[in-house]
Amino acid sequence: EEGKYPNVIVEILSQTTASVDRGLKKQIYQETFRTPDYYWFEPESLELQGFHLVDGRYQALEANEQGWLWSEQLGLWLGVYESRLRLFTPEGHLLPTPEESAAQERQLKEQAQQRAERLAEKLRELGIDPMDL
Repeated sequence: EEGKYPNVIVEILSQTTASVDRGLKKQIYQETFRTPDYYWFEPESLELQGFHLVDGRYQALEANEQGWLWSEQLGLWLGVYESRLRLFTPEGHLLPTPEESAAQERQLKEQAQQRAERLAEKLRELGIDPMDL
């Protein structure tokens, strides 16, 4: 936006794009965009590779013991979980996807509704109309 290049780029590789992503695009991101963090992920082989810009050149990132790569720009780990590229907190906790967050929120609402219904039933057993409260 406004001529600014992204601070993080993650390419999802395919057979048709892999050589361009690993070669030409990497060079463009390094020399033209000067993108601090560049990653690629190959969903078939689960290959995850990352680079950080140091003195104008990409240096390959070293994976931690889980095989995750640190992003200084995001302050998060990138790693493979259940064959998908995912983000993890600095402490190693999996960040939920928007879909997972929505499902968790629905589950919490359902649990709260069930609890409210049980409490209302208990009040009725005690001769108290919950609507009078």
